[in-house]
Amino acid sequence: MHDLSVLLIVVIAIALIFDYVNGMHDAANAIATSISTRAINPRNAVIMAGLLNFVGAFVSEGVAKTMGKGLVAPEMVKDQRIILAALIGALCWNLITWYFGLPSSSSHALVGGLVGAGLWNAGREGVLWQGVVKKVVLPGLVSPVIGFTVGFMIMVGFMWMFRRSVPSKLNRRFRKMQWFSCGYLALTHGMNDAQKAMGIITLALVTGGVQDTFDVPVWVKLSCATMIALGTSAGGWRIIKTLGGKMVKLQPVQGFAAEITSAGVLSSTALFGMPVSTTHVISSSIMGVGASKRFSAVRWGVAQNILVAWVLTLPAAAAVGAFSLMVINFVTNHFV
Repeated sequence: MHDLSVLLIVVIAIALIFDYVNGMHDAANAIATSISTRAINPRNAVIMAGLLNFVGAFVSEGVAKTMGKGLVAPEMVKDQRIILAALIGALCWNLITWYFGLPSSSSHALVGGLVGAGLWNAGREGVLWQGVVKKVVLPGLVSPVIGFTVGFMIMVGFMWMFRRSVPSKLNRRFRKMQWFSCGYLALTHGMNDAQKAMGIITLALVTGGVQDTFDVPVWVKLSCATMIALGTSAGGWRIIKTLGGKMVKLQPVQGFAAEITSAGVLSSTALFGMPVSTTHVISSSIMGVGASKRFSAVRWGVAQNILVAWVLTLPAAAAVGAFSLMVINFVTNHFV
């Protein structure tokens, strides 16, 4: 076991900060619909989401392994600077989109930062393109389509099943059911997003010579689970407002349909180690549920702004990651 270098310690610290911001940025994914339908009050929602994010972080390691060894060739990482640059790229993009209240993808921001830094460090050979396409790009394109389609179909089914129900009684029933769907979604959020920081830290430990195999240490799991839970508990109220009401006006039955759809998609992708965007899935599910009533129920102008953020995330984070590595290399080569 080697001693931790100063740069490795900095990388771990920045990764944990990213994990916290990820939780804060993506808190809306798990709780926005339940808050907007008044099924759960905001305080209870963020506490529950934080706790279940923590639990979800321990369920699997598939996403962590993809992030750590499925996107950038470990042998091409000469030191910790490429990982630090990737984290800076992702963190900057997350903060920019959080400030403007855009529910962009923290997952794709981190992938973009990693790919951009890998390209700058070693050219095309520094990136495992097959892994990027198979595990990130294709699932990133397909999962929102699945979320929209399944959300639409589930809601159509609900409208047929409960067509003779009294709306007030139906809403009361589904407000109670949203405790389950919101909790399930928060659990799957932890299964996905906490894993990403775990993978990056473990990659840093392997490339730094601290450990030989890509096994996520228990202290890394505990640290990442704690940070994303704390970030989620802090809440991302700007984005919660966008997802919870600006895009579609939701009733409890619609909120339940959107949450159960999203949780089902995310639990499936996590088991296959696909770091898909929880933001993309829940946003598209909400759109699908809203469109089941009528297409005009979705505020497509807001949806268009979200789509622009989705498209820009990977290249923007990659550009910031590459630029960050250039600056870090300059500083360390001339002043350290």
